[in-house]
Amino acid sequence: MEHPTDNSMKTLRILAVDDHEMTMLGYKFILERIVFDDHNIIVDTATTYEMGREKIEESVHSFKYDIIFLDVQLFPPNEEQPHNGEDLGVLARELVPESKIVFMSSFSDNYRINSILQSVDPDGYMVKTDIDPKSLEQAVKTVIFQPPYYSSKALGAIRKKMSNDITLDENDKKILYHLSIGTKTKDLEKHIDLSSSSIENRKRHLKSLFGTEKENDLALILAAKNRGFI
Repeated sequence: MEHPTDNSMKTLRILAVDDHEMTMLGYKFILERIVFDDHNIIVDTATTYEMGREKIEESVHSFKYDIIFLDVQLFPPNEEQPHNGEDLGVLARELVPESKIVFMSSFSDNYRINSILQSVDPDGYMVKTDIDPKSLEQAVKTVIFQPPYYSSKALGAIRKKMSNDITLDENDKKILYHLSIGTKTKDLEKHIDLSSSSIENRKRHLKSLFGTEKENDLALILAAKNRGFI
């Protein structure tokens, strides 16, 4: 991980982890061309959870990364994901707390963004459709000097959540999330550590909270989306 550098320049070390190699090379190309005071930017890349973990573990005893950019989904959507970018963020927080962590993800739903804000407390979150050379440069400069940095869609999700007067626990949020991605009520037990009767009771309570008691699950999902929960 050592790189030759000009002694008169400080080196800003960045790790980017994304399972799409072309996306990764694009980030590397843009990031290494940022004109940034007296800094020389060097970008290491990884395309899997294992490669990312290895580089983060190596950095503990070597040069720490100034910024770690993480994609949330590190496997194709139809494949089982034993670990994801969120897990890598939790690991990095534990091993290299001084490294700044920024998520770059196609996930723009409130549930995923707020879950990551809670579990990792990152220094930034960028929704991929918001990313261009200018926003990447802005993210690097903000995260180094005055974090956090949120892209516009991420900020929208966070603001929506902050304006809520409804408080839900983790199981309530999971029920809403799984219903929103098409999971049938009878299958919710596979994803949530509750009995079917407890799940039904919580669904009734959620419908009451969101004012959709006499309506179907779709009405509940739409109400929860409008309030920024999914």
